[in-house]
Amino acid sequence: MTTTMLRRLHSRLGRVLSPAHLCTRSQSSATAERKRFYQDVSISQGEGGLYEINLDRRKLKTPGGKLFTVPNEALAIAVATEWDAQRDTLKFYTMHLSTLCNTALDNPTQRNKDQMITAALKFLETDTVCYRVDEPNALVELQKNEWDPVLHWMEKRYDVTIGSSSSILGPEIPNATKDTFRQHLTSYNFWSLTGLEYVITQLKSVVLSMGMIDRHLTVEQAVLLSRLEEEYQIGFWGNVEWAHDYDMYELRARTAAGALFVHLASESSTVKRKLMQD
Repeated sequence: MTTTMLRRLHSRLGRVLSPAHLCTRSQSSATAERKRFYQDVSISQGEGGLYEINLDRRKLKTPGGKLFTVPNEALAIAVATEWDAQRDTLKFYTMHLSTLCNTALDNPTQRNKDQMITAALKFLETDTVCYRVDEPNALVELQKNEWDPVLHWMEKRYDVTIGSSSSILGPEIPNATKDTFRQHLTSYNFWSLTGLEYVITQLKSVVLSMGMIDRHLTVEQAVLLSRLEEEYQIGFWGNVEWAHDYDMYELRARTAAGALFVHLASESSTVKRKLMQD
């Protein structure tokens, strides 16, 4: 895959991957930068059918020293596009797909699939859309009108009972519901679970994450619903200049990258064809 072809793909993937469009430098991220040291980005197929990322024909490696390999061409193209999108300075904190690949490859916490599924399902017990307020009435109605349809869709889609509660303890999630989701998540491969868990931690919601992964919600909708109470407070009290927009775009960037990673890690020929279309 040549640099020219990658740049054509950049126009399609840029909404998710482009640091100029999605991310603004923060003080805490200032150290996660270095001068760009390569000219060309390409991909190649190596041993076992795995795909590698080459920077000026030098093989990319993970922070743990492993050869950076991904399981399919679609994900390789997306990661290569992310590297090609960097300009004079590499801003690693904007390279979410590369970070997720590094996490899957190095597995720094040394977890297996069962442990990852258990961690993901823990969020169901404290899911954002399941916790409701008692007052003010306007926010009560807003949560009901905006969250209930998604919650009902989720219950119908997976034939489960979730519910909501204004109690500090939250709703009591039936064991049958947890078992259903556990069985569903077992069908995900390790890489996809890495991305899904990342999305869930961003939105603090299994319901919104699954709604987005299943394409019932867009990234923008899922992010807005995850910030519903905050958006209500901003509408009532106003917001700090720039802070609201920065937080919103940062969350959208991370969530979009995580969702893209899930789909690409579960790559099919259909996904690859869509990526290659212009």
